[in-house]
Amino acid sequence: MDQIKVLAIGNSFSQDAVEYVRAISACSGADVLVGNLYIGGCSLEQHWNNVKDNSRSYTYFRFGEVGQEVENSAILETLQLENWDFVTFQQASYASGQPDTYEPYLSLLSEFVKKNAPGAMQLIHQTWAYEIDSDHEGFASYNNDQSTMFSAIKDAYSKASQSIGVRLIPCGEAMQFARKTKPFGYSNGGKSLCRDGFHASIPHGRFLLGAVWFEVITQKSILENTYLPLNEADTISQEEAVVLRKCAHEAVKLYR
Repeated sequence: MDQIKVLAIGNSFSQDAVEYVRAISACSGADVLVGNLYIGGCSLEQHWNNVKDNSRSYTYFRFGEVGQEVENSAILETLQLENWDFVTFQQASYASGQPDTYEPYLSLLSEFVKKNAPGAMQLIHQTWAYEIDSDHEGFASYNNDQSTMFSAIKDAYSKASQSIGVRLIPCGEAMQFARKTKPFGYSNGGKSLCRDGFHASIPHGRFLLGAVWFEVITQKSILENTYLPLNEADTISQEEAVVLRKCAHEAVKLYR
């Protein structure tokens, strides 16, 4: 099988999402190279401004046969590094439920990528709602309510994907599915899938997100995949893994 190459133009939420994608994929016999262009909290507007300025303000994380962390990277040069199969976009988490913050920046980014990585399929990474007790200042825009935030995110990303005609990576949906299960029903004593009220927990939250990306990118089912991340501070039990895989699978199935 040829190597699948994926580039995320993102922020810390894409960093959470791609951390385990290569390892999960390898367990199913798929070779996936993942790149993440990172600026913490970066919005679509800022990404576009960085394109216009050819700003070298990114850290480029490369998850491949050789891992790399390259400071002072730019979007254009990174698009030219590989023959990318996929390029993903996402809004900053705090603005993800605000449709008026997406345009014209998303469409401009999409056209820029079409011009400079014409062989790449574009995807939109649907981010997730904050934890119910999050103290992130952006939570106030959604009345500090997780359900309100997720509904707004779902609506905004749906409109965004339709506006440029691309598929979604439904991480936000998978997170909400998992939050309704016994192991991860945080409001009922289960584990939170966020480590600080908004970033994904390590390893459970990141594993769930990686499972969603794996299914979308490889078109393979996560259900029989046996990969589990090794983490000294916490481990994923077999029972938890079954739940997380199922939630990822159901979310992707919902958006096919």
